Amino acid sequence: MISLLFHEKGMCVARTVIRAYFATYEPELVRERKAQRLKRKHFWAAGVNDLFAVDQHDKWLRFGLALHTGIEPFSGRIMWIRVWHSNRNPQLILSYYLDTIQKLGHMPMVTQSDPGTENYGIANAHTMLRQWHDPALQGTLQHRWMRSKKNIMPEITWSQLRRRFTPGFESILDRGVDEGWYNSNNTLQVMVFRWVFIPWLQRELDAYQDRINNTAKRRDHNKVLPHGVPSLIYESPEDFGALDFKIAVEQNAIDHVRALYIKPDHPVFDLVPPNLGDHIQLCYEQMGHPIVDRDSVWHVYCDLLHMLQHGADDPTLLVVSGDDDEELEELSLLNNYQDLPFNEDGYYMGGVGGGLGLNAAHHQRLDSLMEEDEPDVSKSVDGDAIVEHDGLVIWGFSDDDSEDDAETDQW
Repeated sequence: MISLLFHEKGMCVARTVIRAYFATYEPELVRERKAQRLKRKHFWAAGVNDLFAVDQHDKWLRFGLALHTGIEPFSGRIMWIRVWHSNRNPQLILSYYLDTIQKLGHMPMVTQSDPGTENYGIANAHTMLRQWHDPALQGTLQHRWMRSKKNIMPEITWSQLRRRFTPGFESILDRGVDEGWYNSNNTLQVMVFRWVFIPWLQRELDAYQDRINNTAKRRDHNKVLPHGVPSLIYESPEDFGALDFKIAVEQNAIDHVRALYIKPDHPVFDLVPPNLGDHIQLCYEQMGHPIVDRDSVWHVYCDLLHMLQHGADDPTLLVVSGDDDEELEELSLLNNYQDLPFNEDGYYMGGVGGGLGLNAAHHQRLDSLMEEDEPDVSKSVDGDAIVEHDGLVIWGFSDDDSEDDAETDQW
């Protein structure tokens, strides 16, 4: 709540004021929050770029909006967070990943996701990219399938988004439904809604991603290492006593898998059907290019919808298909590929050591980093902290920043 007030409203409010406010005006919510028993989970990562974890978020599907994210778990950096009208098409999901590693110029050792055919594109393409650069990996799938809700880091990202970002924007979306302006079963309204809302929400999500990536998280006694700004940890892991496992990726390799698995003219990549999009753009220009923000977004939508309904020179432009079955076309997983092994003692699911964790050379490098600038982690590790095998960096966390702070951040 404090961060939200500062970044969204420009208000600097003391934590004591927030606590006093909720104690006075929302005592029941405070008691409910304190009564919650957070289930604390553990996550193991060997270093930066050990893996990228990806996941979709369906809470806004009732508006026709689908979210997707990719996380670098060690640093906590959000690699992408996207809103679109689909998050189930493997070509679309793969495009997010390829666009990211193309911009970075490198890729992680493995990718990770929940089971689901929408993730087959990433699983196949990343495996091919790894084998392109290291033929010794032939026969093993360089992707981890996280079953039983163990894809932890994206789950936490979504939980934090639900607390920090969603409430204000969801109330804006609900307003249009409550006022009768938007019906997700009306195809034309859906098309205009997509055209107006998706680019605006993406800009807001980009700002949210930038804020999260460049803000130090609260110190968490359940997290052994590292502490700091996610982007700094990701870009300079040695400064935090950590290893970087990034793998340089050739542009022609990316081009090859992109051509193999992605059809750029697939309808899923269209915000709206092209002919209708051109007509909406013309109407928008006739309106004088009004700024779209949280105060004006529904006004712009309603004005565009009115122009389309009452001023269309060509009625055929208003005939658009609502059939999304083509988005659900399946992609087969690579045949006869074995899953990577994992360390059963620590449930390590990264890609270092062929999936088994750090080796002697990694330990030697970590020791060198410790000698150069040995961090004092004793104050940040309580008696219940878990330090596992093989020198892995271990995080223990819940889906909130901390239990003490959660009561003021929940709203």
